[in-house]
Amino acid sequence: MKILILGAGKMGTFFCDILAPDHQVAVYDTNPDKLRFTYGVERFSDLNEISGFAPDIVINAATVRYTIPAFESVLPYLPEKCILSDIASVKTGLPEFYASCGHPYASSHPMFGPTFASLSNLANENAIIISDSDHLGKIFFRDIYSRLGLNIVEYTFSEHDETIAYSLSIPFASTLVFASIMKHQDAPGTTFKRHMAIARGLMGEDDYLLSEILFNPNTPRQLEQIRSQLAILQSIVEKRDSEAMAAYLASVRGNIK
Repeated sequence: MKILILGAGKMGTFFCDILAPDHQVAVYDTNPDKLRFTYGVERFSDLNEISGFAPDIVINAATVRYTIPAFESVLPYLPEKCILSDIASVKTGLPEFYASCGHPYASSHPMFGPTFASLSNLANENAIIISDSDHLGKIFFRDIYSRLGLNIVEYTFSEHDETIAYSLSIPFASTLVFASIMKHQDAPGTTFKRHMAIARGLMGEDDYLLSEILFNPNTPRQLEQIRSQLAILQSIVEKRDSEAMAAYLASVRGNIK
């Protein structure tokens, strides 16, 4: 299969590495310098090169801010039956784009990223495939994710956004609040250092990505739950209520079993 990958960042090069042994792969990036770090694939920095390649599927690995613009830039150079696919963690605008683009599509979300996951060991990670995707596109990504050992689930676009609000917005917001009150520690403990490592990793992400995940329409409801639980915990601490604390801790332990 001929596969065109848009974007030679960490995820783009990751997909180049795992697909190149079994497919004819090309990667396109507007920044030629990034193409130096791709191997065993064709490298395109000119849109006209895409026409001659005639891909069967496009994997859009551009950053979230440029997902739709990247699609729009290559559309005139693609065969009519070429499948468009994205791996974006934020699907804002994509259902509408796919409905009007005139191409079959396959949308998915590998629930790991280069900041926190080890891309060489993904056995405990997950992937979401959008259920409305083209049948052949779903088969293609299910095969990739299965070979990586990922747990695969199918969601609609709306179910995906609800899941992301829960699985990303809550830890993102909690980490932001933690980091917002931090000060230098001369002798940090293990727990503190682990939280700081997560905070530094999160703050290394693109501002637009962080904003779009937190701007998910489902996020305010999750933030309200955080605020509610903080109020309960604050009340218990202020009253030094040992029985209430024991009950609270038991409830939390039940949530994470």
